[in-house]
Amino acid sequence: VQLQASGGGLVQPGGSLRLSCAASESLFSINPMAWYRQPPGQQRELVATTTSGGSTTYRDFAKGRFTISRDNAKNTVYLQMNSLESKDTAVYYCRARYRGNVYWGQGTQVTVSS
Repeated sequence: VQLQASGGGLVQPGGSLRLSCAASESLFSINPMAWYRQPPGQQRELVATTTSGGSTTYRDFAKGRFTISRDNAKNTVYLQMNSLESKDTAVYYCRARYRGNVYWGQGTQVTVSS
């Protein structure tokens, strides 16, 4: 499966961004879809997941600020990020588990700075 992430950019603290991850296969065949991020000089970390059944999970730092959602008709998963902070600066990646294998999107840079 191919994943195309987009939506990153430069935003001021307190601002919002919505990331998109378009998959080449039906989301019903991908379980789960997830967003990860890799801050500068740090390891990649999980942000949020969504399953084909519609359940979602979030890391503590994302709870209340980030929302993962999916549009099955468009084979696209979103990450709505609100109240962004400088520590949210990272490259954000989408990840899919499809037919037992893991696939990554190319990453999209999010920079939170005034």
